[in-house]
Amino acid sequence: MTSHLALLPLSIAPDHPAFAGHFPGHPIVPGVVLLDEALQCLATAEGLEVVSLNVGVAKFLLPVTPGVSVGLAFKRLVPGRYALEVWASTADPMAGPRLAATATVSVQGPASADEARS
Repeated sequence: MTSHLALLPLSIAPDHPAFAGHFPGHPIVPGVVLLDEALQCLATAEGLEVVSLNVGVAKFLLPVTPGVSVGLAFKRLVPGRYALEVWASTADPMAGPRLAATATVSVQGPASADEARS
């Protein structure tokens, strides 16, 4: 996908409480945490209310472990609809980032935080 914006960093703290139970001894970032961070990032970048975002189809393609650098690329497909890609760094710097998850997102209600306040 060609993003309209540069890869935006997602922030998932290595001590996130979800790691304790997902999975002990071999922690990975739960899909819901990846999606939550991606939606927060999209909402901030596009001036949207995160509560107005609905995830359509989401696919998780690569486990993301604590401390891995993660970023979001997104593309506006049509007004109020986005395609998201979550990219994760790899141990091999020559390999570059790998696609970890994809999702489609729709905006319900006012398209932006400014419209919601009007």
